[in-house]
Amino acid sequence: MKALIVDDERLARLELRRLLQAHSEVEVVGEARNGAEALSLIRQTSPDLLFLDVEMPGMNGFDLLDLLEDHVPQVIFTTAFDQYAIKAFEVNALDYLLKPIAPVRLAAALQRAQACKPKVGLNRLFVRDGDRCWIVRACDIFLLESEGNYVRLHFAKERPLIRRSLNTLERQLDPVVFFRANRKQIMNLNWIEKTTLGVSGGLTALLRNGKTVEISRRQSLVLRSLLH
Repeated sequence: MKALIVDDERLARLELRRLLQAHSEVEVVGEARNGAEALSLIRQTSPDLLFLDVEMPGMNGFDLLDLLEDHVPQVIFTTAFDQYAIKAFEVNALDYLLKPIAPVRLAAALQRAQACKPKVGLNRLFVRDGDRCWIVRACDIFLLESEGNYVRLHFAKERPLIRRSLNTLERQLDPVVFFRANRKQIMNLNWIEKTTLGVSGGLTALLRNGKTVEISRRQSLVLRSLLH
């Protein structure tokens, strides 16, 4: 796993590097002292894992995540403050390690990171809607709907809007999993419970959570081929 360390304290970065030397499965591809440096390095190196401090000059760790679009790594927060723990897990961070970092806690976090390592395509998004934010795994998204210049994501019981076009997201999502049902909707094929034939000749997909998606006639032919 390629890892990037983001922390404004030099000694904290050195200590984390030292601890990571015991884990041959992790390659540290860079260090950043602040959010601006981290943003540049993330775009350059596309890390699998981000060790992220919360309180930094300029922008904090959550602000940094909000700026990521095409590549959101797995996130392990590393901080001396415990008051951000709830927010960290609300955004689906992989773990929250308090400094000084205990080797056994680091090992457990890395084991989870290895188990959750993505294989292809856009695997997670950082989503902010007002004061709420999430790190969303692509596999948990069952539907994406275009609303003007925005896309509404459907996952769990949440329905946030993000400022992205449906066409842009479609190019980044795994085509084996995500299917363009019609001009305004993309659905997760793994969520299909069953399909039925509609009066217009197109298919209607029933998702596992009870939501239905109307599939255009042309895309219905493509879906029949995929399902067979």
